[in-house]
This record gives sequence, C-alpha cells and structure tokens, in this order.
Amino acid sequence: MNRVACSLLVLTLAPALTIAQTPSPAPSANPVADALRQSLARSTKIMTAAAEAMPPEKFSFKPTAPQNSYGHLIVHISESNIRFCSAVSGVAAPEQPKLTETDSKDKLVAAVRSSFDFCASSLAKLDDAHLGDSVELFAGRSFSRAAAILMLSGSWADHYTEQALYLRLNNILPPTAQPAK
Repeated sequence: MNRVACSLLVLTLAPALTIAQTPSPAPSANPVADALRQSLARSTKIMTAAAEAMPPEKFSFKPTAPQNSYGHLIVHISESNIRFCSAVSGVAAPEQPKLTETDSKDKLVAAVRSSFDFCASSLAKLDDAHLGDSVELFAGRSFSRAAAILMLSGSWADHYTEQALYLRLNNILPPTAQPAK
C-alpha cells in the first residue's frame, strides 16, 4: 500500500480504536435513585437561582388576578420539596417555620434552599430496592415509591417552568436562559 492509503487507513481507524479501548462506566446498581439525585442537583441550582433572581418587590407579582403570587409559588416549592423528599426517602420531615407568601424574599429564598438541602440529605442513601413500596404523599393517598419519584422530578420541572414564566413576564431572563459565563 502506498503511504497516502496507509495514512488514511490509520486516520480512519484511530478514533474507533481509541473509543474501543476506553472503558465504559460501570452500570449503576440504582439507576432510578441516581437519576433522581442528578435531577435534584440541577433543580437545586436553577430553582434557587430563580428564586434569588426575582426582585423583592416582585414577590407579590401575579400574572393575572386569579393566579398565585411569586411568593406563593416559592412557599409551595419549599413545602412540596419537604413533603415529597420525606415520603420518597422515608426520612421524617424537619420542623419548618410557617411561611406565608408575604414573608421577606430573604426568608422565602432561605426556605427554598433549606428544602433542597433536606432533599439532598434525605435522598443521599436512596436506592432502587423498594420502588414498589407504598408511600403516603397526601392525606389518605398512597403511591408506589417509583410513582412518587416521578411526581417529585416532574414537580421540579413544573415549578421551574412556572418560575421562569414569572421571571420572563418581569423582563428577567431565567437562569437556564442566561448566557454561558
């Protein structure tokens, strides 16, 4: 073979050889719990940043009169995190101060941060061994732990979408729309 043909063959096969030699990560023993913790890490970052991004005077903002205020949404996020993470993990919910939508921005942002801290600590040892177990989420309503995990992850997506909408209606780019730094 001539040199050009040999060079092309090496250049063509080199990436495949490199990929074939790179060991792939071991499969997770707890893929559902691991995926929830990954979602938690992202949600913690963006939802806390979204709470911080809204100016204090805009926590009373409502897109329309019948809708909830931004402050109400922040209270709801905090309370939902505590309820869902407690149910999913089996860890007792910590005592929480009573929050209202008219509390200061600092108090509400601290509550969101604290609720995500509770989720991180309570979900740290979660595994996939008991996904079929029944957990109570609402008074008298039980779901499988797997269903509760899906609802928890879905609530983070839903709540962040609502936060982003409220921010955009106030001409503030939500965290995920910010230019890369």
